[in-house]
Amino acid sequence: MLSNEIAQILDRSRTAGWVLEPDAKHLLSLAGIKVPQFTWARTPDEALHAAAAIGYPVVAKVVSPEILHKSDVGGVAVGIKDDTQLADTFNRFSAFKGFAGAIIDQTVYGVELIVGGKIDYQFGPVVLLGIGGTGVEIYQDTTLRMAPVTEDDVRSMVESLKGSKLLGGYRGSAPVSPEKLSQLVKTFSELLVEMEDRIESIDLNPVMCTAEACVVADARIVLKSGNTA
Repeated sequence: MLSNEIAQILDRSRTAGWVLEPDAKHLLSLAGIKVPQFTWARTPDEALHAAAAIGYPVVAKVVSPEILHKSDVGGVAVGIKDDTQLADTFNRFSAFKGFAGAIIDQTVYGVELIVGGKIDYQFGPVVLLGIGGTGVEIYQDTTLRMAPVTEDDVRSMVESLKGSKLLGGYRGSAPVSPEKLSQLVKTFSELLVEMEDRIESIDLNPVMCTAEACVVADARIVLKSGNTA
């Protein structure tokens, strides 16, 4: 059963047809999924105050109901190191259609994974796990399971990835915590089942995983067309 606050986020996103990233990250945090420290800044001053609280370097991404794929239009800036660079970025974003501010994100590091979900017309909620980041469409190293998934399911998904060695500690890097990854994927799959009647798909990409945590750096939630639930 969805909480009232999650249901309210979905309801107010119907007009756009998808959930703006700040709302999507808030929704995920309500469900118990870890996200970076972030602020939705509507003005340059709010952006600068957010960066001061979070600590440089930060990531800035445009917020607009007209822009679903931010990277495709230059709406993402990473490694912002000072106030001048952030102010310039915010000013550039302000020229985008439908500009509603910028999300200022804590920079997070780790192995880049993708965790996704869709509502299949035949099988219902389906969960995807794969090697993520900007190269996800190139490598196409993903695996699927029906939701909700178990810990054994997640283990099997990881083992079936060609890039699974990256998670076990590659060339001296610290291994990804299997417990944290399993917890994230299981929680995500439960949320997907709960939102089955309201959403079409969810993409968490990248999910940055380390030995300490798995953190959702970017999230896109597309609502079911014509949803009135």
